[in-house]
Amino acid sequence: MKGQAFVVKIRSPSMAELHAFVTVARVGSFTGAAKELCVTQAAISRAIHRLELHFGQLLLRRSAHQLTLTPAGSHYLEQVRTAVTSIEEASAILMSSGSKSQMTLSVLPTLASVWLLSRLPEFTQRHPEVSINFAPYRRDEDFSGASPDAAILSGAASDWPATWDCDYVIGKEVVPVVSAARFNARRNAGAWTAPADLMSEPLLYHTSSPDRWRLWFREAGVQNARPKLASGFDQVSILVQAVKADMGIAVLQRCLIQDELASGQLMAPFDLPISMPKGYYLCVPAQRRGHHAIEAFRQWLLESASNDRMQPL
Repeated sequence: MKGQAFVVKIRSPSMAELHAFVTVARVGSFTGAAKELCVTQAAISRAIHRLELHFGQLLLRRSAHQLTLTPAGSHYLEQVRTAVTSIEEASAILMSSGSKSQMTLSVLPTLASVWLLSRLPEFTQRHPEVSINFAPYRRDEDFSGASPDAAILSGAASDWPATWDCDYVIGKEVVPVVSAARFNARRNAGAWTAPADLMSEPLLYHTSSPDRWRLWFREAGVQNARPKLASGFDQVSILVQAVKADMGIAVLQRCLIQDELASGQLMAPFDLPISMPKGYYLCVPAQRRGHHAIEAFRQWLLESASNDRMQPL
């Protein structure tokens, strides 16, 4: 009737609750979802609780060790997951169209702190109109939900969807390094005349790349090498400190130890042009393609990395 308000009953929950539910279902924990969405674990728990109250039924089963979807939760996830992703992507595109000079980037913390950040002032001088915001790094980044515009990820080009634009940046180039004390002692004793001689040393390694020593020996021409690994470390920074402390030798990415090599804190007994299958790639999903800020950053980053790779030790 004329003069009466038109009322629509909305049955759907809030986007915050939907994001919390979809993210918890994907990562399998409240803690992981909270970290990804940059909120507290309690906020995620409250969002899921409100969602279940809204529908009057459980969507997740909690146990001491895992979260599992109930049949209702599984069915609801299938219905809303694509819609939530589409809304997020549409929102990101609309926002980027109005702010072509901004981008959000996710980078491995080690690469960011050791290599990228010191070079960013050069990018800013070249492109003062571009502002870069940094998002939390996700090893399994899939650009779904609340995601960055681009990410520098570790792996091989074949690891990611063909719809992404993935450009190799740096990190495949590796070199064995030792402390200055060990290097001088071995050279003064007439040792280390061939790459195979390193097999008698304590071979330190990164726990995410336990095969790197075998690959390096193979590329260095050591046939049927079966290196016996010593201590493993889960962080590059700690591995570097272990080499400095003369606990052994390690094969490391050149880009992460440039300062130590330049200062003489670390030495390379064999500087061979050896590359590993995996490195750091700038990955951009299809929906971000053509973004002015991303394209400006991409061109500068690839140029800067190429110049770095050509520099001798």
